[in-house]
Amino acid sequence: MMTIAIMQPYFFPYIGYWQLIHAVDRFIMCDDVNYIKGGWINRNRILINGEPAYITVPLQQSSQNRRICDIALQPSPAWRGKLVKMVETTYRKAPCFAEVFPVVERLIRHEAENLSDYLAHQVQTMAAFMGINAEFVVTSRCYKNDHLSGQARVLDTCKREGATTYINPQGGQALYDTETFRSAGLDLRFIVMRPLPYKQRVSGFVPYLSIIDALMEIGPVEIKQHLDEFDLIETAFPVSSI
Repeated sequence: MMTIAIMQPYFFPYIGYWQLIHAVDRFIMCDDVNYIKGGWINRNRILINGEPAYITVPLQQSSQNRRICDIALQPSPAWRGKLVKMVETTYRKAPCFAEVFPVVERLIRHEAENLSDYLAHQVQTMAAFMGINAEFVVTSRCYKNDHLSGQARVLDTCKREGATTYINPQGGQALYDTETFRSAGLDLRFIVMRPLPYKQRVSGFVPYLSIIDALMEIGPVEIKQHLDEFDLIETAFPVSSI
């Protein structure tokens, strides 16, 4: 039995991304697809002075016509120091700062030149820190099936991996046909995140922030409860906006 998921690598993604990794045996980081400007590949949000604010990895010659694996980071080390300082200033009074900040700092300062390498290292390191045991594969290094797209590429990757179940985020329900997967011997499931607020140092709760926020506030032990707060469904249903 082999359960897999396929997603682009993201920069310190939100809890739902980690739930998807936690739900599978093997997580496929799809980096030989086009970069998405304004998405979550090289940016995310943390709470600064109680308001969501972006943290961003600056890139060289980024374009939606270039693949993630072909994009380089800005070579200047200044942005890394600035980003580390921003996180430190924002969360130095957080309950789990002493445990979490050194890990975040090492990942921000990681000296990879390539965006895909930088993100793959970060995702795998953070998964281990949170006790997630999935295996990781980077698509540009092995499958050579980027001439395919959409459902055809997913099915080909599942076949190469010997997968029995494919899990996709709930927002992709319209992209895949259950009967086509079943005919290929695959069980298609969609992961649905259950709302589970954690205590933040602001009034109310701001959802869908970077995992940095959750870890600073509740730490890598308590985060395990949140990683299990999801459902796997078989059929499509109306999806609320995230």
